[in-house]
Amino acid sequence: MSSSTVDSPTADPATARSVGTVAVVAHLNKTLGGGLDELRASLVAAGVGQLLWYEVPKSRKAPKQVRRALKEGADLLLVWGGDGMVQRCADTLAGTDVPMGILPAGTANLFATNLGIPADLPEAVRIALHGRRRALDLGRLNGEHFAVMAGAGFDGDLIRDADRKLKGRLGRAAYVWTGLRHVRGELVRTRIRVDGADWFDGDASCVLFGNVGTITGGIPAFDNARPDDGALEIGVSTASGAVDWARTLGRMAAGRSEESPFVRITRGRKVTVRFAAPKMYELDGGARTTAKRLKVKVVPGALTVCCPDRPA
Repeated sequence: MSSSTVDSPTADPATARSVGTVAVVAHLNKTLGGGLDELRASLVAAGVGQLLWYEVPKSRKAPKQVRRALKEGADLLLVWGGDGMVQRCADTLAGTDVPMGILPAGTANLFATNLGIPADLPEAVRIALHGRRRALDLGRLNGEHFAVMAGAGFDGDLIRDADRKLKGRLGRAAYVWTGLRHVRGELVRTRIRVDGADWFDGDASCVLFGNVGTITGGIPAFDNARPDDGALEIGVSTASGAVDWARTLGRMAAGRSEESPFVRITRGRKVTVRFAAPKMYELDGGARTTAKRLKVKVVPGALTVCCPDRPA
């Protein structure tokens, strides 16, 4: 990883004052437009007088650099990468007053897509520097924040096993294909409490928590989800075996999750999930570990994000 500070002698003083110190935290293996060279040139041309620059080989290396940027006085943090990179940076920025600009250089870019930030470098830079700043909610699962979604059970297994090349070729269909390849019909006794009340007690194969509507694989799972409503969408699936999951994933891909006989959806602020056996869980497409208990809550207005002037 590397870092540097760049001073632009030709920057417009008025513009530079309005933007302040800008920090870039970039995933070296992600690409967008003309790459990091074009990004650096664009920021200097836009009048950024003080530029902090950090590059990391993996998203899990990003939090250290975000903390470093905050310590060095960053007024704005630009994240170059996909949803995993955004999640790691958002987790570190949560609760601060430093806004995040997203430069969607990943495969899915779900958070950026839900917010209307395009995979177009000049426009993404313009939005990051001059776009509307919105205070958005984050979810928090077992102490770690997420921006898009989190899940456990079938969802966690799917994320762990999905092949990157297959995702590149097939998009959301890759998740359906991967899911059906790995279905083992594993139902686990699951108990879910939402805002202090019992909501589900039975055998389940998957539990999902959504902060936005479109989730893993570009599937529109939660029609009513908004990242600024102070709540999370909660879904549980009782699908078991390839036939059930084919029907369930097909309806989710078509944007009709609520019509599935194997899906229940509600909304809440604080959720506790207990599994009879440890289940793999994931946050924003990044597999974590196994757990028998999940503590999930919404953190209203936890992160300020630079967004297009018009809502997505």
